[in-house]
Amino acid sequence: MNSRFKALDLLSNRKKFNTPPLSSNVSEMFGCNVFSDDTMKQFLAPKSYKQFKAIIDAGVNLDRDLADHVAESMKKWALSKGVTHYAHWFQPLTGRTAEKHDSFFTLNGDGEAIEEFTGNELVQQEPDGSSFPGGGLRTTFEARGYTAWDPTSPAFILDVNNQKTLCIPTIFVTYGGQSLDYKLPLLKSQAFLERSAIDVCQLFDENITKISVTLGWEQEYFLLDEALFNARPDLVMTGRTLLGRLAPKGQQLDDHYFGTIPERVYAYMTDLEQECYKLGIPLRTRHNEVAPCQYEFAPIYEDVNIAVDHNQLLMDIMERVAIRHKLRVLFHEKPYAGVNGSGKHNNWSVATNTGKNLLSPGKEPGKNLQFLAFFVNTIQAVYKYADILRASVTSASNDHRLGANEAPPAIISVFIGEALTKVLDEIEKGVDVTADGVKKALNLLSKVPNLELDNTDRNRTSPFAFTGNKFEIRMAGSTVNCAAPMTIMNMIVGKQLREFYQDVQILMASNMPKDQAILTVLKNYIQESKNIRFEGDGYSEEWKDEAARRGLGNYGDTPRALEAYSNKEIKDLFVESGILSEEELHAHYDVRLEDYALKLQIESRTMAEMCMNQILPVAVDYQTRLLQNITALKAVGLGEDAYTAQLALVKDISSYINTIKDCAYQMKAERVKAGALDAREKAFAYCDKVKPIMEELRNAADDLEQLTDDEVWPLVKYRELLFLR
Repeated sequence: MNSRFKALDLLSNRKKFNTPPLSSNVSEMFGCNVFSDDTMKQFLAPKSYKQFKAIIDAGVNLDRDLADHVAESMKKWALSKGVTHYAHWFQPLTGRTAEKHDSFFTLNGDGEAIEEFTGNELVQQEPDGSSFPGGGLRTTFEARGYTAWDPTSPAFILDVNNQKTLCIPTIFVTYGGQSLDYKLPLLKSQAFLERSAIDVCQLFDENITKISVTLGWEQEYFLLDEALFNARPDLVMTGRTLLGRLAPKGQQLDDHYFGTIPERVYAYMTDLEQECYKLGIPLRTRHNEVAPCQYEFAPIYEDVNIAVDHNQLLMDIMERVAIRHKLRVLFHEKPYAGVNGSGKHNNWSVATNTGKNLLSPGKEPGKNLQFLAFFVNTIQAVYKYADILRASVTSASNDHRLGANEAPPAIISVFIGEALTKVLDEIEKGVDVTADGVKKALNLLSKVPNLELDNTDRNRTSPFAFTGNKFEIRMAGSTVNCAAPMTIMNMIVGKQLREFYQDVQILMASNMPKDQAILTVLKNYIQESKNIRFEGDGYSEEWKDEAARRGLGNYGDTPRALEAYSNKEIKDLFVESGILSEEELHAHYDVRLEDYALKLQIESRTMAEMCMNQILPVAVDYQTRLLQNITALKAVGLGEDAYTAQLALVKDISSYINTIKDCAYQMKAERVKAGALDAREKAFAYCDKVKPIMEELRNAADDLEQLTDDEVWPLVKYRELLFLR
């Protein structure tokens, strides 16, 4: 019995996993494993608690004494929960999380065993930095990397099979303080946006002294049985099926979307939600997605930094809980050819300390010039910096999804809905910049439906859409760290708001009234950014032609999308905003290029190995059976018409066998050539030379699957991966 049928046999005998019932209401369980504000009040002295909260709000560093007090309270809380170790939990440029565990246990000067956790251990640790992607920021023998506590994101207890670890969210930097992670640039971008936004906010309301960025992500993913997963080397090695013919039924009937959740998946979801609630992850939504065996989770909106941490933590928990249920999670954007891939829509908005969502017109939009200012400036920012926003979500895996008639195209455009399109068009062409013109613009805005009720339409083909009181970045892939596009959004909108404020101040200095000055600048921006706005079908070929006429970029693969990092204007923006130095930016660029090339290297090697070791031997054996059949028919005196079909099959199989062998050798030769190139040239070589050969090889292997006896085909087929429960 080959590995495919062994896996199917295991699946048919799989016992159900029974999720234990909730031990309490969700509200009682929520955040029980988080060092939350309420927990701090219990374990910190009132004076220390007030000092700590004030320092977090002010964004300054803790002094040593206060750090010791906080560390001691964390330790007491953690020990009371059965914790034995602590870990600095960080987000290196690998795209996932990392952690280095240390025990509270130590020996004092008298050799006595004690539990100890000091402010120094809380605030900073030194994991080996040499094995993480660094893009040349430090050489291998300069191994030091430092993790530094991020007090704005609460510590939490990770419970793995009843072994508990106190995890402390941290940034990760080199010995010289250069960024090696996603969190530090995100925090810097938040600060940059806040500085820019407050000046603009105070044009409208002087009581606004602080702003915060909010994020609501939507995590799509696939599930499959672990036996089927383990029987597919490509899924194990790369997270996607490199080979496999489409099943006769895919998602054509739309019968999976929002359908009844399968019992086994329901048990998994329920178990996962309980784990998430304990960690303060506010999951609210779960449902079937479009493709068979595809699902989605979505939370309540949170502060962007905490939301990013929660999404990264969620992905880790999803994989752990899946193993408990004898399942595997596929986060890859396109694990199966021919069916929908998975995204991670990032819903971005900005709120004030006065409780105002700056992207919400509210119940009286006709009085809200402030909304119009932030709305138009966001569109202008995306128009001016579309290429770097596109680059923030690019990857080898997302290349398979974007533009595949299931996800937004690789062309960045902005969808705002019919009502707001009319408002902007009217302001652009028909509003005089006078006091009466301001009133007319607000009257136009007052006719917009109540967007709090989400009356804007939705456009699934738009990569960047306004959806009521937020902008939705739909082109983000399911594996992306949300911090990547969020950092760019904060940076480009922060830059644009700074320019807007300066433009308004220049007009006001010439004695133009404030509201007229604001509308004058906004009208100019509406005109400038008009080309980025598109309300139609982003999947159509006509849109590609139209986008080219409008001067919009269309970068269909990662190496070309990443060229935005080399743009001087983009470099200057990163440096000016303080988010990344030019050296850090180049390192991040190199890391992204290297990641792309390595992913394709692993895929091409895995593909060749599967073809040579699994598919070709089976195809040759089946071809031999056909030849034996032809020989037998000849032996009994039958003419050629008796074995015409068999002979044609033999010829077709021979052709595909030769194609597979040739492609495997060609890929190896191209990989060798690419190995001698620098990071940029190597990425382009894999994209332009290796990837096309992979596609040719797949076509041949998939055609062989159709011709070869089902009883001997070695790989689990799509109909088995996607439809067996």
